[in-house]
Amino acid sequence: MADSQSVAPDAPISDFSAAMTSGQTFTLRGRPARHTVLFFYPKDNTPGCTTENMAFRDLHEQFTAAGAEIYGVSRDSLRSHESFKAKLGLPFELISDPDEAVCLQFGVMKMKQMYGKTVRGVERSTFVIDAQGRLVKEWRGVKVAGHVDEVLEFVARQD
Repeated sequence: MADSQSVAPDAPISDFSAAMTSGQTFTLRGRPARHTVLFFYPKDNTPGCTTENMAFRDLHEQFTAAGAEIYGVSRDSLRSHESFKAKLGLPFELISDPDEAVCLQFGVMKMKQMYGKTVRGVERSTFVIDAQGRLVKEWRGVKVAGHVDEVLEFVARQD
């Protein structure tokens, strides 16, 4: 399966729905927040992904105060997400994308090296979408250290 193209900055994002934790369904349109932060990560319960989710957890109140809602996205099952969310005490929902529809829409499926083998997986990426459903900022190939602070700084500057 071919990897999709990335979304253009300031372009409207096509609406989508996906299952998420707490028995809810995520739909992009109609989100009440000024900004929606979607962060894509490779896999629950892995070191980098755990660190990234904890960083978003630890700054959750500041994101909320800045008018942003946070959602983590990976290909993991809802069952895996529910366990991961409970284990880390995450105050935000995790979106399950086992068929990669959302990952493909945002162009985060990439070929990468892991333990000397080439594998297809999720490229750690973060997207900020405004209340009108337009992409206002993206980070691709994210390194976890300092990233969540940078996203918060960007969101807090938006008016």
